[in-house]
Amino acid sequence: LNRSLLQFAQKRSLRMKKVLESVILFLVVWTVTEITRYSFYTFNLLNHLPYFIKWARYNFFIILYPAGVAGELLTIYAALPYVKKTGMFSLRLPNKYNVSFDYYYFLIVVMFSYVPLFPQLYFHMLRQRRRVLHGEVIKES
Repeated sequence: LNRSLLQFAQKRSLRMKKVLESVILFLVVWTVTEITRYSFYTFNLLNHLPYFIKWARYNFFIILYPAGVAGELLTIYAALPYVKKTGMFSLRLPNKYNVSFDYYYFLIVVMFSYVPLFPQLYFHMLRQRRRVLHGEVIKES
């Protein structure tokens, strides 16, 4: 969801230089991540998984995940003034649907959602890494 959100929603504000740098960061990270992920899936389906592909799948995320999150958050943060000024993707009352939506505040909620979600997902990947690469049995509490 977040990848689609960033690609679609921030498209109009990419002209700003400070946004462009963070977009380049998360696009490079996403590219390396997807190449690694789909190489892993493909070789796994062919029942011929080279150790390097397996190793890359469970090690690259250690750097790529935080870098990608940083790029995403910097992009959203840099776009906030533009979104607020233009009312981009916001729906104001009164309207025929009798509902309002403020995209600016939605983006702020998305940014704050990283606080509880990022560590949970990151540590899940670390547990998966231990299980797959080191054969450890992880007991979930």
